[in-house]
Amino acid sequence: QVQLVESGGGLVQAGNSLRLSCVASGRTFSGLPVAWLRQAHGKDKEFLAGIDWHGVSNPYYADSVKGRFAISRDKSETTVYLQMNSLKPEDTAVYYCAARTGRKPSYLVNEYDDLGQGTRVTVSS
Repeated sequence: QVQLVESGGGLVQAGNSLRLSCVASGRTFSGLPVAWLRQAHGKDKEFLAGIDWHGVSNPYYADSVKGRFAISRDKSETTVYLQMNSLKPEDTAVYYCAARTGRKPSYLVNEYDDLGQGTRVTVSS
């Protein structure tokens, strides 16, 4: 089990950028597929982006964020980032970092074993 802490959320105007961070504790991300999910008010949690730690496959992205968001990791194996560009009001949500066992990320949010507490992103028009 890995403990996850997200940070970097806040209020931003449409068209601007934010970078979210997710720090692991208890163990590193080594060997774990990691993803960013989000949940808007009144909606189900949705997959945004995922990465496998060994770089076996290219990162996975949801169509809604492809070309605007980018997931990356640092060499310390303890931090994953989500760079969010060209933000839209519909990107307003609580953003979660998530990890799962296995070799690759999953597009299915219920296949993630560990989630952080979330960081809120609000995009104003």
